Amino acid sequence: MRDGSDRLISTHRWSGSRVFSVVRQNVINALATAATRAGVEIVTESAATGVTADGELTLADGRSLRADLVVGADGSNSRLRDSLGLLSKRKYLVDGCTRLLMDKIAVERAATDGAKTIEYWSGSRRVLYTPCSETDIYIALTMLDNDDVAKAVPVRKDEWKHAFPHLETLIDRIGEQGRYDRFELIKLKRWSAGRVAILGDAAHALPPNIGQGGGCAMMNALSACGLSRARERCRGCARNVGARGTGPYRTYATHFLFSRLGRQHGLRAAGCRARHCRPIENGWCGNATRTALHRPTGT
Repeated sequence: MRDGSDRLISTHRWSGSRVFSVVRQNVINALATAATRAGVEIVTESAATGVTADGELTLADGRSLRADLVVGADGSNSRLRDSLGLLSKRKYLVDGCTRLLMDKIAVERAATDGAKTIEYWSGSRRVLYTPCSETDIYIALTMLDNDDVAKAVPVRKDEWKHAFPHLETLIDRIGEQGRYDRFELIKLKRWSAGRVAILGDAAHALPPNIGQGGGCAMMNALSACGLSRARERCRGCARNVGARGTGPYRTYATHFLFSRLGRQHGLRAAGCRARHCRPIENGWCGNATRTALHRPTGT
């Protein structure tokens, strides 16, 4: 971390942890490839506008579809979540950021410390510099939401160069791209209703520090698959998989969900002796929920 004059403030080393910076599109492409390989039909231009707890999905073109399970992962402005009345609290925070990608230049491609992330502070404005592939740099310009000049898109380069004069060359590389979003926290009454489960920002939006929002979303998806698999293996221990959204906001939201589910919602039911239905410390739970039980931390 450095200040507006490029003086070192602090250094954090990720010793003992695995940290990856990945271009979002690469993740989407990998998921799409895996889904297609598994026989999934991907249909574009089919936005959903509502859903009922019995699994009836309404599309923007007026069509209705029925499903045994509907997964709502349609972001913080989720129409599926809101059509079920699951929102408990939505809190807009005082800050936000403009995020963009830029191409690496030759000196950056040749750098041996390509995994180094640097955050620069100048008053209430910040610049986050993160190499995220062999060819891409992720830039996040963070500011107070009432700082209209700083959050303007296209980026007002003159303003940012005034705050960070030593980053003039970097800021001049910013083009017309970029998107501003205000940070927010979302809390639900429940994460499911009937045949519908809510995942990702639709369920627990939080500031995107260290990618914890996307990380929690992926862990929740893995966890939902684990529960679905357990339900198929042992009908006798299948119960409602909706966890109530009680307690404080947690960046380790998935750990909370699965510790609750493991103890309260039937990974072992009375009379069930199947090996995969042993308590959460043993059997399939120990492996299938290993990622879900990890507690990610943000700064």
